[in-house]
Amino acid sequence: MDASDYYREKICIVTGANSGIGFALSEELLKRGATVYMLGRDPAKVAGAAGKLSSHGSRVRTLVADVTEQQQVQAAVEGAAAEAGRLDMLFNNAGIFRPQLYETATLGDWQTMIETNLWSVIYGVHAALPIMLRQGSGHVVNTASVAGLDPFPMQEIYNTTKYAVVGLSESLRYGFAEKGIAFSVICPGDIATPIYSKVTDREGRGTETPAHAYPADAAATYSLDRVAERKGIVVVPEQPYTDLWRGYVVGDPGVEAMLVRMAHDRRVLLETRGTYI
Repeated sequence: MDASDYYREKICIVTGANSGIGFALSEELLKRGATVYMLGRDPAKVAGAAGKLSSHGSRVRTLVADVTEQQQVQAAVEGAAAEAGRLDMLFNNAGIFRPQLYETATLGDWQTMIETNLWSVIYGVHAALPIMLRQGSGHVVNTASVAGLDPFPMQEIYNTTKYAVVGLSESLRYGFAEKGIAFSVICPGDIATPIYSKVTDREGRGTETPAHAYPADAAATYSLDRVAERKGIVVVPEQPYTDLWRGYVVGDPGVEAMLVRMAHDRRVLLETRGTYI
């Protein structure tokens, strides 16, 4: 089975599907023959995103739920599975990003990030796993970040959530392999998505997407190819982030020096501009 055939006629749920990686994953899944339930919390935005993919007909469906609310996630996942007759894949993709100085972060900042980036994944797995176990098959794909592999400074709250998502995904991958349930975790680097416009400076201006950011559609294509191979950790783009990750793990002096230098540079920018992007 090639990477395209893996998704043909699959029933998939994608959270955070309104834009960015979630929208790109939804579009690519549809191109590969899947039925996709695009999930978001704003009915108008979900409908608008689905409308852009209307050429795929009835294989485009929508779900409205706040991923930080367990009961809403449970109802959405169970409802989609009941309607379709099964659930083949769940993409826990919704997330937020906010770089900030650790010493100025509030417990409210921690709660917001953890609820969106981690609890949403836990809620999704909690809802989908019993369905997949009854089927004897299924694949859960969680979106983390390269910041769940490397401790990039001045985004400690974000890193905490993404390290947790990687650890959860990898633990479940081994724990349920004999049950026929696959788990993968996508770890994107800088991807060209609207997430940057939501990171504001002290004047409230959104930041621009970095020139080097990898295209979201290319990230989705590469990620789905690796997921079809049932790869556990999917780093995208593969380089330079894979080498950076390996260097960090083995304590490469060059990587250590780079992270220390990055910490200094980002602190200066956060203290002066309110953002380092």
